[in-house]
Amino acid sequence: MPELPEVETVRLGLQPAMEGFRIDRAVANRGDLRFSFQPDFAARLTGQTITGLGRRAKYLLADLSSGDVLLMHLGMSGSFRVVNGAAATTPGEFHHPRSEDRTHDHVVFEMSSGARVIFNDPRRFGFMKIFPRATIEDEPHLKGLGPEPLGNAFDAKMLARACAGKQTSLKAALLDQRVVAGLGNIYVCEALWRAHLSPKRKASTLADRKGAPTDRAGRLVDAIRAVLGDAIKAGGSSLRDHRQTSGELGYFQHSFAVYDREDERCRTPGCNGTVKRFVQNGRSTFWCGGCQK
Repeated sequence: MPELPEVETVRLGLQPAMEGFRIDRAVANRGDLRFSFQPDFAARLTGQTITGLGRRAKYLLADLSSGDVLLMHLGMSGSFRVVNGAAATTPGEFHHPRSEDRTHDHVVFEMSSGARVIFNDPRRFGFMKIFPRATIEDEPHLKGLGPEPLGNAFDAKMLARACAGKQTSLKAALLDQRVVAGLGNIYVCEALWRAHLSPKRKASTLADRKGAPTDRAGRLVDAIRAVLGDAIKAGGSSLRDHRQTSGELGYFQHSFAVYDREDERCRTPGCNGTVKRFVQNGRSTFWCGGCQK
C-alpha cells in the first residue's frame, strides 16, 4: 500500500490540474470501490471548485467551495492519471508506460483546467467519501490519527511520550497510526536503519524513567524526517502498482538501504554486517544486526 511519500507525490502531481479549478463533471463508473459511493457522490462534486488539495497521513483531502471535503484513499493499487487533450503527460527520465487497460478507470473528474483526472484501481481497495469540513474531527477514517511526521508537533518529546511504557517493539509502535500518522513498513525499516536502532527494541526505551526523551528518540525523529523527505523529493518509491500521476516511476526505490536487500552487505560505513529479513507482526522486517542495536 502506498505510504506517506507516495501519497504526497500524488498530491503534488494533482495540484496543477485540480487546485483552484472547478469540477465541471464528476462520473463514477461503478457503484463501489472498497465501500459504496454515496448516492449523491457525483452531484455533490459537480460544479464545485477545489479550493485546496491536502494530505492527512495516507489520505488525500480536497476542500470544496461548498464546504464539503472529498476524502480519497489509494488503497493497494489505486492511482490517478491526468489527461490533457488526447494523451496523458508522461515526463521523466525513468518513464514507465501505464497499463492500457481502461476497464479499471472507476472515477473521472472533468476539470475547468481542461484536464481529465482519472482514478484507476484494478483491485478496488481504494475509496472516496464526501463529508462536511465542519465534521472533520469526527470523521472515522481521520479520528485518532497521530501527528504528521513532517509537522512541527512531531519531535523527540512527543515520540517519547507516546512510547513511554509501551512493551511492544519499536517497529510495531511506529506502525501504529495513533503514535505517528502515515508511516508504513518500508519507511519504518529505512528510518530504523538510519537511526541505528533495532526493530526488536522495546518502544519504551525511547523514554527515560521520568518520561523524557532519550538520545534514541532524537535520532529516530531525525531519521524519520530525513527518509520521508528524501523519498518525497525522489517521487515516492513506486513499488508494485504505484505510479506518479504523470505516469512516470518514482526514483526512491533505487535508494533503499535495507528494505528488500536481504543478504546484501550493510551500507553503514564501517559496518561489516549483512541485511537480514524476518517476519514481525506479519510483515517482513529488513535490518542489520551489526549496527542496529
